[in-house]
Amino acid sequence: MVNEIMSEPGELMQNDKMINEKIKEDNYKIFALLSKYLNDAPDFVEKEEVDGIAESGVSSEYAFAVILAAAFELDIVDNTGDRDLFHNYFKKMIHQLNVNEYYNNPYYKNIIIPTMKVGKSELKYEKYKPFEGFVCNDIMPNKAGRHIPQIGFFDVEFKFPAILENERIWMTVTPNEIETMKEAVDQAYGNVLTFGLGLGYYAYMVSEKENVESVTVIDSNQDVINLFTSYILPQFKHAGKIKIIKSDAFEYAQKHMPKGNYDFVFTDIWHDVSDGIDSYLQMKQYEKTCPNTQFSYWIEKSILCYL
Repeated sequence: MVNEIMSEPGELMQNDKMINEKIKEDNYKIFALLSKYLNDAPDFVEKEEVDGIAESGVSSEYAFAVILAAAFELDIVDNTGDRDLFHNYFKKMIHQLNVNEYYNNPYYKNIIIPTMKVGKSELKYEKYKPFEGFVCNDIMPNKAGRHIPQIGFFDVEFKFPAILENERIWMTVTPNEIETMKEAVDQAYGNVLTFGLGLGYYAYMVSEKENVESVTVIDSNQDVINLFTSYILPQFKHAGKIKIIKSDAFEYAQKHMPKGNYDFVFTDIWHDVSDGIDSYLQMKQYEKTCPNTQFSYWIEKSILCYL
């Protein structure tokens, strides 16, 4: 005869709570470790180390993950907790990317960025070193509640367009922007409104679509607008679809957006999640003024993970 031991409902709830708390702790730990790495030493991993580990038959991605885990002082061999952390996060978050996939992007192929400075804004190419780590996509939540950051690297140097503000990188067109804007580009149609100009990547990509009639861009930085209209916009095949308006995003959303009969609105006015949450929540409030408009937000999946 088999005796079945049934747990009390309270015990099950307590166990679930403990598991959820442990997952939250793991999420916070991974974010903290990666933040320090990306801010302080994104080029820490070197080709020779990766090649040395890969000689054992593992992928470059796995080798990269092992090196990064060691740099974080994780013992993935003898420590069960560290080994579980590596299995649950590192093996799913490191991606070796192909430079040709991004250099063949229409914007990269057709738009040439000159080196130019206007006011405090500078237009130029920046680069990732071989095996330099960078955020390459939205945070990916799984069913268990783990939030998996997406870190990419190339095995060769990769150049990307950038706008610097006071010598600090502010706007770019990197694999991260390309990947995190794909959905908003695919969904756009009709009369499109976008908050945030940057280097005009989003405006370019949607202007190329036959089902997009117009693209209205709102930006408050006159230097950025001047750089774009003088050196980038003339290269657009469908420049006639583009209209630039200098305005504060929230002021325009409140006073003018409801009158614009826009079919699709895309907002990209933050640098990353840390400075985007408040702006995202504020902009979401204006959706109710345009019930027939479809809204999309840059890195919304990552913002929702933090929220």
